[in-house]
Amino acid sequence: MRESKPWLRHYPSEVAPTYEYPKHNLARLLVDSAHQFPERPALYFLGKKLSYRELLHASYQFAHVLMDLGVRPGERVSIMLPNCPSAIIAYFGTLMMGGIVVMTNPLYVERELIHQLSDSEAVVIITLDLLFDRVQKAKSRTFLRHVIVTSIKDYLPFPKNLLYPIKMKKDGAKLDVTYGDGVYAFKKLLRAASATPICVDVNADDDIALLQYTGGTTGLSKGVMLTHTNLIANTYQTSNWCYQVQPGGDRFLGAIPCFHVFGLTVLLNQSMYRAGMLILIPKFDIDMILDTIHKLKPTIFPGAPTMYVALINHKRVKEVDISSINVCVSGSAPLPLEVQERFEALTGGRLIEGYGLTEASPVTHANPIWGFRKIMSIGVPFPDTVTKVVDSDSGEEMPIGEIGEIIIKGPQIMKGYWKREQETAKTIKDGWLYTGDMGRMDEDGFFSIVDRKKDLIIAGGFNIYPRDIEEVLYEHPAILEAAVAGVPDEYRGETVKAFIVLREGMTLSEKELDVWCRERLAAYKVPRKVEFRQSLPKTMIGKVLRRQLLEEEVKQ
Repeated sequence: MRESKPWLRHYPSEVAPTYEYPKHNLARLLVDSAHQFPERPALYFLGKKLSYRELLHASYQFAHVLMDLGVRPGERVSIMLPNCPSAIIAYFGTLMMGGIVVMTNPLYVERELIHQLSDSEAVVIITLDLLFDRVQKAKSRTFLRHVIVTSIKDYLPFPKNLLYPIKMKKDGAKLDVTYGDGVYAFKKLLRAASATPICVDVNADDDIALLQYTGGTTGLSKGVMLTHTNLIANTYQTSNWCYQVQPGGDRFLGAIPCFHVFGLTVLLNQSMYRAGMLILIPKFDIDMILDTIHKLKPTIFPGAPTMYVALINHKRVKEVDISSINVCVSGSAPLPLEVQERFEALTGGRLIEGYGLTEASPVTHANPIWGFRKIMSIGVPFPDTVTKVVDSDSGEEMPIGEIGEIIIKGPQIMKGYWKREQETAKTIKDGWLYTGDMGRMDEDGFFSIVDRKKDLIIAGGFNIYPRDIEEVLYEHPAILEAAVAGVPDEYRGETVKAFIVLREGMTLSEKELDVWCRERLAAYKVPRKVEFRQSLPKTMIGKVLRRQLLEEEVKQ
């Protein structure tokens, strides 16, 4: 008889297989911590600190701002901001009055913005003065009634708040905003609003807290409906996994954006739940990251592999003290072994690979941080999370070690796709989320992702998974970054192409790379085409955009 949950054998003794998850408004994460630790710093932003008491007060004010503007519970509020205090205040304020948050990527161009705002039917957007023109151009083709404009300078300390507009104008940035006619200044609205405590009751299992749009890396982006229960459960699951994190005692480095669901749960929600200090970095800048680690000594640094690659390869990494880093959970893309080993050697902390997807709030798997782990695996399912590997067509469970589609069940699994019942029915069957990721489970219950089902390369009848090849490429000392994709081939149907970024000062020929690969890969997996590039196109979270590489290939 096959063991149903072999992974439980490898849970640390401090982690239980099941937990109770409170059924209340997600904003209670902030409310409860603010009552327990009112004077502790909640946010740190470019030299300015906000205590839990101040953050709670401003969030209550924002909830009243929305109600005063006529926003009703269940209506959608778009937050189009980088990591800054205004984004956190708008997030909790929206939840407190019963609104649904729509996190909107500040990098969106007009077309993407119109799609998301019109699809979600958002009635309010909170954005930056820098982005105001883009929003105004899109507004007439959406349901927006109100535009609330904030600025980076709103929460900068003196004298940075005075110098910021001068510097931006010198750099050619457009900060002019025409107020009136449904356009409001964020700080002005807050000052005029009531701060009476409000945190409406919700049906946590059913009421949507967040409409999180899938990145659009897989076609037209869809709104994922995440309930209050989904996000509370995933916050608790993540926090229980990081069991050495002490309430009120940790500092979270906010290098990944909170508008991305990984940043939202693992950074924002977890830091608020644990009453930590969230250090907000508005834009990933490796020098700023190094200086911040050196000065503020953050202990928890969730990120993407590209961030850790940038850090370990930076010329200044040996000059600064980065030993405060205790825990790093890497998500959004596979974590190469060499990166993991070098990062841990430099920091003395633990860098573990996890796995998740927007439809799961997002985390479902991780390697134990301080226990038994397996390199090159995504680890084991979180508490209360069940995972199987099945045949995509029949749904039959695959034998141990065999490749199939990963399907997941747990309290963090989405309610469904917004206004897309057919797509929901294809993705969630009998409560199981079909991930579209191909992988396997070993005898210990550790899972490995082989690749996205759609990224599978079929060359001459052989099934080839890009990740197998990328791992070999990353082992080469001259290679900084690599991505592999299938490109059309008259003879084989598809063939393997490698896109390579070399380390500074290093050289590598196609012939040398071919020899390296042939020593480590079956002949049919060896890249037949190689393109050396200055960089790889990526999402803001650091995920390589294979689709863009393929589009460029077609144009050529």
